[in-house]
Amino acid sequence: MNTLDQFLFGIYPYIALTIFLLGSLVRFEREQYTWKSDSSQLLYQGWLRLGNNLFHVGILGLFFGHLAGLLTPVIVWDTLGVSHGLKQTVAMAAGGVMGSLCLAGLLILIHRRLTDPRIAATTRPGDRIVLVWILATLLLGLSTIWLSAGHRDGVVMVQLMTWAQHIVTFRGDAASHIADAPALFKAHLFMGMTLFVIFPFTRLVHVWSGFASVAYLGRAWQLVRPR
Repeated sequence: MNTLDQFLFGIYPYIALTIFLLGSLVRFEREQYTWKSDSSQLLYQGWLRLGNNLFHVGILGLFFGHLAGLLTPVIVWDTLGVSHGLKQTVAMAAGGVMGSLCLAGLLILIHRRLTDPRIAATTRPGDRIVLVWILATLLLGLSTIWLSAGHRDGVVMVQLMTWAQHIVTFRGDAASHIADAPALFKAHLFMGMTLFVIFPFTRLVHVWSGFASVAYLGRAWQLVRPR
């Protein structure tokens, strides 16, 4: 393992998570009027519903799929009798479906944002960075499916799982578990971690509000009486 691997996959994940959490907190405390999704629906509604739905279904599926796939201990799958090869095949299929939905929606949203004059005029540099970064991360992730198809033993998948679980449990040897992983997987990991770095400084912060809105399901009904 070289110094670059140790930094990118042993130290940088904690830098990214710190910026993600503290940056979001500072943004909420100091700039609440900027805490929004900046919807462009009023400017031009065409293709918004289709692109928006495809993108959100796809990216949420990818997020929770990565979360469950990477952080579920290997011993759990072994106990359930799920082989590494089968888990990898399921991950490839699910990732391919959700990734394709996300890509289709993202391309619609990008085309809509860059070609409509009114929306393009209100698009900030940060918006373009987010779109390009998510697109690049997504394409790298989809590219790993073809690489994974060349070896169905699940070895690389177990390496990635072990790395992620060692990161969240603060073990110092995390980077060593993916030191010999293919460069394509490492590039995807780096792009994904950096997305957390830019998160607090863009419209992506509205994701927090989306998760927080679940709390409203348990609140009492608001009664509105006629005068």
